[in-house]
Amino acid sequence: MGVSGFIKGFKLLHRTKPRIRLHPYGYIQRRYFLDTKILNSSDSLLPVLIVGAGPVGLVLSVLLTKFGIKCTVLEKNKGFSKHPQAHFINNRTMEVFRKLDGLAEEIQRSQPPVDLWGKFIYCTSLTGSILGSVDHMHPQDFEKIVSPVSVAHFSQYKLTRLLVKLLENLGFGIHTLEGPDSLDHEPLRGGEILMGYECVSIDTTDECVTATVSFSKEGKLLMRKIQSKILIGADGAGSMVRKLVGIDLKGEKDLQKLVSVHFWSKDLGRYLLNERPGMLFFIFNTEVIGVIVAHDLTQGEFVLQIPFYPPQQNLEDFSPEICKKLILKLVGQELSDIDVIDIKPWVMHAEVAERFVCGNNQIMLCGDAAHRFPPAGGFGMNTGIQDAHNLAWKIASLLNGVAPTSILATYETERKPIAVFNTALSVQNFRAAMAVPATLGLDPTVANSVHQVINKGFGSILPSSMQKAILDGIFSIGRSQLSEFILNENNPLGSSRLAKLRHIFEEGKSLQLQFPAEDLGFSVSLNPCTGVRYLEGALVPDSDDVVPAPELPTGRRRDYVPCADPGSRLPHMKAKVLSNFPSEETISTLDLVSENKVEFLLIIAPMEESYNLAQAAFKVAEEYKVSTKVCILWPADSVTRVQPESKAKLAPWKNYIDVIEVKRSLDSSSWWSTCQMTEQGAILVRPDEHIAWRSKSRVVGDLYSKMKIVFSTVLGFESMNS
Repeated sequence: MGVSGFIKGFKLLHRTKPRIRLHPYGYIQRRYFLDTKILNSSDSLLPVLIVGAGPVGLVLSVLLTKFGIKCTVLEKNKGFSKHPQAHFINNRTMEVFRKLDGLAEEIQRSQPPVDLWGKFIYCTSLTGSILGSVDHMHPQDFEKIVSPVSVAHFSQYKLTRLLVKLLENLGFGIHTLEGPDSLDHEPLRGGEILMGYECVSIDTTDECVTATVSFSKEGKLLMRKIQSKILIGADGAGSMVRKLVGIDLKGEKDLQKLVSVHFWSKDLGRYLLNERPGMLFFIFNTEVIGVIVAHDLTQGEFVLQIPFYPPQQNLEDFSPEICKKLILKLVGQELSDIDVIDIKPWVMHAEVAERFVCGNNQIMLCGDAAHRFPPAGGFGMNTGIQDAHNLAWKIASLLNGVAPTSILATYETERKPIAVFNTALSVQNFRAAMAVPATLGLDPTVANSVHQVINKGFGSILPSSMQKAILDGIFSIGRSQLSEFILNENNPLGSSRLAKLRHIFEEGKSLQLQFPAEDLGFSVSLNPCTGVRYLEGALVPDSDDVVPAPELPTGRRRDYVPCADPGSRLPHMKAKVLSNFPSEETISTLDLVSENKVEFLLIIAPMEESYNLAQAAFKVAEEYKVSTKVCILWPADSVTRVQPESKAKLAPWKNYIDVIEVKRSLDSSSWWSTCQMTEQGAILVRPDEHIAWRSKSRVVGDLYSKMKIVFSTVLGFESMNS
């Protein structure tokens, strides 16, 4: 299926059932008849139950807690994974982390220097010939022009560790079944992470969701029922929550099977630090082909990804000793300190859940539970964390009585198109990665076709040992294309292939790492000013806004161009706070949005009509019981002293802030020019830093009625009346 067909193959489905009563598959049901006991719990009704304690579930629990919403997290594993897994954190995710009690700063302090991980290197071995290299870091990526924070390279298990520490600082407790702090009989109050608990059935009523969870203790399988107002499935690619509620995935399955080998070698780390530092090493030689991910060169932590072809190959073919030999063949020299920690098979998919929300808007899927991407481009964890960021303020608005349940339906409306687009972009980037071996005479599609013939064609009737021998022989013949005899400038075939390879790298047609336009905007609309944005949902489109047809991802790096269209992320610009003038605290415009409460932000210029609009917004917000702050943004060099004007113009309202824009240079665009608006306009920003509504110029007519329509539309009240 092509990228175009992939996007067109998805349809937004908003089916809602009044009641769901689903139970696990037979193997779980049969376990009930073993040594099982169901515990009667005296739990009060939890506001939110999150299934899955990966980065997405943990980030969501942090955001909800900071918004004053109690939640409990369940994790089926008894401990947190130490496999590095995801490692690239994009701009937008780092912006989210800036609001999480210094998490972004901690990551930046702890990650390796960018000079050590900006490159992808293609070579015959880690000590052999370099076929090419691509530096994915541009100088502007670290100048903080379009974002107040830069991308990062930080392993997932280290991120999990920081998130758990952050939650503990917020009052959470980590409870294991074996420890003295086990809560298998205790009521849940929120603020718990329960390790070793698996969700095995889900039952919904109009009032609550009841999750039955299983756990083993002292050799017995025990069950417990937990009731919550909202249940979140953040339990990964194999999500049990998704299966239990009967949501299917749509897309491409089994793009590739691989084995992931986590290993340490300080000797290898030291060598690469001195000779060829990089993040990803694509290695092609006559004995083995693989990709080594350098998670931390200074510590010597790596992950090897190597193709896997079952059933002819099985995990016994990747024992620790065999993996050490494979690593040495990829390195090209002896190493005495290789320590293989973990070996995991995995399958690459490109799929999106048909629904993100179900059960009367009581059950939602987040992260890999909702979408499974190829790792190319690092969209998986980043998209999941941004799912959580989109969802948290909506859950808090509902549970605080500010918005109706329809606010949660906008989570799917906004985030599903992003997942579809990012899946297509990841697939396209994966195909670009395959262009390199194809150019070298190793077309992966041919290898997969050969494997299919052996599995399902004439080869399937042969003994398994013969199937394996045939597969190994064909792959060995294929790898002979990488011999020094062929792959050199004096060989016409080799010279032609190397020239084509250089062209791929120079034209940016190989695997890409950075997609600033998609990272900082998101979505299916790629127009000249915004990059990307939400097209519908908890927002008010411009009256003259024409929804563009979905565009295909380019697969190339596109720089982000700031814009203030509804649905887009608020542009970043430096500003000085005037409240404490002359202390001149410099912040980002993104910092104007509260990090500790659900609060809308109205940005205006210091003009009479705009102050009147702010007065109307305050009145409407008070009626809707939604916190709203007004920011008066003064033009650069226009303020030399504290301005009493805002206080008088906005009285009796006090929730406002005066700031002055800080230009990078004299010829830099002003705030309103950057937003492609006049200074008579106004911007209403949601708690997730996305623009809910804007007026490009002066608002005319009844300002109170206008702002009432805006707030009722964004919060979802208008949909109830339509």
